[in-house]
Amino acid sequence: MAENLRFEIIPVTAFEQNCSLVWDADTQRGALIDAGGEIDRLLERVAAHGVTLEKLLVTHGHIDHVGGVAALAEKLGLPVEGPQEEDKFWIDLLPMQSQRFGFPPAQTFTPTRWLHDGDRVTVGGLHFDVFHCPGHTPGHVVLLHRPSQLAFVGDVIFQGSIGRSDFPRGNHADLVHSIREKLFPLGDAIRFVPGHGPMSNFGHERRTNPFVSDSAFG
Repeated sequence: MAENLRFEIIPVTAFEQNCSLVWDADTQRGALIDAGGEIDRLLERVAAHGVTLEKLLVTHGHIDHVGGVAALAEKLGLPVEGPQEEDKFWIDLLPMQSQRFGFPPAQTFTPTRWLHDGDRVTVGGLHFDVFHCPGHTPGHVVLLHRPSQLAFVGDVIFQGSIGRSDFPRGNHADLVHSIREKLFPLGDAIRFVPGHGPMSNFGHERRTNPFVSDSAFG
């Protein structure tokens, strides 16, 4: 199963947000994780890989992660899965978010399926486990493909840093708990695609990340 997962990271928007195209190599069916904008460019990459999109996945409701979701869902008739419903207020604020941060106008949407801790998401024949990881936003979720030891973590953790918790309903203690008690126990070998910047793995961050390393909590 691990070899069946393919993915491409496609930075979008002025915030260089890592939208991820993931697909099942056996079926060529795939999904976009955090389609933040530049939907024509995203669709060009989908076509380049010969992928048929079957859904849109969302880690959390910030504009740079969801700015293109409503338009793509409407254009292609796709279901939307995620985030957890505590982020509904962020999605409802998308028109305000787009204006505040200078993004193109963004429509609100209601996910076809809110995701919860312990849920599973399918893409083609692939299965992703869902982890509710609040702190950056209250309804943030992380998606893990166990056979590939690959996680899509949105803005929870980055290489050498962690997500901001100073937004409305952010919580630093919750964020640290999500990382150290939910993500790190999954194993040092788990690689992750963050919402911004380069990939890393949980082991490297446990050793070196100044915000959540073992030495910082020793």
